[in-house]
Amino acid sequence: MHFITSRDELRRVYKPASENSLRKELKALDGHSVSFIGRSPFVLIGTSDGKGHADVTPKGDRPGFVAVLDNRTIAIPDRPGNNRLDTLENLLVEPSIGLLFLIPGMDETLRINGKAKITADDSLRARFEVDGKLPQAVILVEVEAAYMHCAKAFMRSQLWHPETWPERNSMPTLGQMLKDQLALDQSAEAMDSWLDDAYAKSMW
Repeated sequence: MHFITSRDELRRVYKPASENSLRKELKALDGHSVSFIGRSPFVLIGTSDGKGHADVTPKGDRPGFVAVLDNRTIAIPDRPGNNRLDTLENLLVEPSIGLLFLIPGMDETLRINGKAKITADDSLRARFEVDGKLPQAVILVEVEAAYMHCAKAFMRSQLWHPETWPERNSMPTLGQMLKDQLALDQSAEAMDSWLDDAYAKSMW
């Protein structure tokens, strides 16, 4: 099997990008970008450890949980998780970050690329208080590029069409997956119960 190894070879496989697809990239947030972020309850975050290992993590909260501080800066609260800290540790050594914002039912997405820093500043954390609880840290992103991504991926996948969704019981529960993957002695039911309890106690 032959693999493509150069930009010129890659470009011979694809048609040239249209002028509008190149011009749509903004260097700062406009009103549409700000509005999209304000309505989004979910963002995917891509980072790298600087050694060739990439990572993508989901962040979700109530719509508008990501704050726009100005047209070049956004702030993402970091809620309780598993404390692996893959994303945060990556950002300490390689601040480049890629974001993909989603709005349920909308096939278009917003992409943002930039540089990120981590802060535990009390006044900024207080801005994201939910039910008396503060995020453990906040990711500040300096926007370098922002643009709308077309709908084709969501149209092909029919992601927002419930009639295409598989029955949930056709897949094992997370408790069953963890039991098998980690060779745990606990039953799948016990693991699921533990997970439910952990979710209830540490959502924010």
